[in-house]
Amino acid sequence: MLHHDFRRFIDALDDLNPAQIEDAQTKIQDLRRQTEAISEIEARTNQERKCPFCCDERRQKWGRTRTKVQRYRCSGCQKTYSGRTGSVIGRIHRPDLFMVVLRNMLGPHAPQSVRKLARQLKLNKYTVWRWRMLVFSIIGHGTVTGFSGIIEADETYQRESRKGSREWVRHFADPKKVAPPPRPRWEDFTTQGLKMMRGLSRWQLPILTVADRGGARLFRRLPNRRGVTLEHAMKPLVPRDAMLCSDVANGYKNLAAAGGLEHYVVGSKPGTRVASDCYHIQNVNSLHARYKMFIKPFCGPATKNLNGYIRWLEIRLAGVRPAEVVRRS
Repeated sequence: MLHHDFRRFIDALDDLNPAQIEDAQTKIQDLRRQTEAISEIEARTNQERKCPFCCDERRQKWGRTRTKVQRYRCSGCQKTYSGRTGSVIGRIHRPDLFMVVLRNMLGPHAPQSVRKLARQLKLNKYTVWRWRMLVFSIIGHGTVTGFSGIIEADETYQRESRKGSREWVRHFADPKKVAPPPRPRWEDFTTQGLKMMRGLSRWQLPILTVADRGGARLFRRLPNRRGVTLEHAMKPLVPRDAMLCSDVANGYKNLAAAGGLEHYVVGSKPGTRVASDCYHIQNVNSLHARYKMFIKPFCGPATKNLNGYIRWLEIRLAGVRPAEVVRRS
């Protein structure tokens, strides 16, 4: 738009009625959202500056894509590419709405449900769900956290969920060939008079939580509750000069004995939660409370996706910006 055309557009705003002003604000917000998404994608291209096909850094501008993202042509292999070529988000047709979903996931407020967000963005709920799974694949592999000083460790538990599983459907379709799954459906506990599982059981999945006084923290799902599994998971996380605070689980005791660590055992009853006036696991217990608050609205995510939800909570607590996730893709 030329300068004099832009000035006429600005002057015409004074003649708009309230309804037209609201329409103009909505349009400007949509354009700003698209511009921000394009800026993040192009920042990824400018950061790498290599052809995704031959890794040649020589390139020239070659128009724009349908979504207004800058396209380049490689001077080596003569192929064209953009900031999304070869990335996880390469085939998303609405990068502006994808950025809205990403900001909702990582923003300061509690994330909305898939259905509410889909209604707000006028998208299919399965589209929003697939985008969340794409984000899980991007953030799924984080860096190894380094711990030092006083290290607190404990486990929390998440009930196993088989949402989306077709195992019972397959069993009812052909009971002779397909055996019933090992765990009853939750409705069977009332309709068949089965005894409800209380406390910890083999259907409760342990999630190891580790934190130190410097602010480092980690959530990790464990395959089982055996002491050997806990010991192997903790061994690379705790340096030899650290002090370990935990409960009475055998895995922690064996780890401390094998590595010669200074180990402080605290209890769960009043008067036993703090040892020597400064050794406790209250920071880890606080993380457990935040995990329960975060996971509750999802009504028990499927176990196959649980690692993604755990990693999602970690980057929310770490304050990772949406732009960093786009650049990782």
